[in-house]
Amino acid sequence: MTALIRHTNDDTCNRALAHSAPPDRLLVHLRKVSRSNRCNGYIDMFGACAALSSNPRIATQAASEVLMRCLSQALGRRPVLYHPDEPDMSFDEKWLSSLARSLQSGDDDSVAFLLHSRVPRHAHRNLVFLMRCICEQFYQI
Repeated sequence: MTALIRHTNDDTCNRALAHSAPPDRLLVHLRKVSRSNRCNGYIDMFGACAALSSNPRIATQAASEVLMRCLSQALGRRPVLYHPDEPDMSFDEKWLSSLARSLQSGDDDSVAFLLHSRVPRHAHRNLVFLMRCICEQFYQI
């Protein structure tokens, strides 16, 4: 019997994410949403983006729920998310935090790198849309 070995760019991503800070408010929020939505059924990322509200608070919560329910679809496996009180960060959490910071700072090169390293091309636009909806609420000046 032969085993299939899947090679990813995780080493490259690990180096890019090595300087990440401890979890911020956004990541703690996503951890809590993830825990509260574990038992919810499958939701398609493409159809779910259309269901978001124009009310900023409702839209942020809905986008957070959709993101946490669809993230495994975008990554191709279930993401590792720690308890909200945990000071350490998993690779998936560092990746999410880096993506959020890159979107907020307008660093399109980093956004492209982070997306291309882990997410299929067809999911890029929806994932960015959801992250932007969430980031607008959490990183307002």
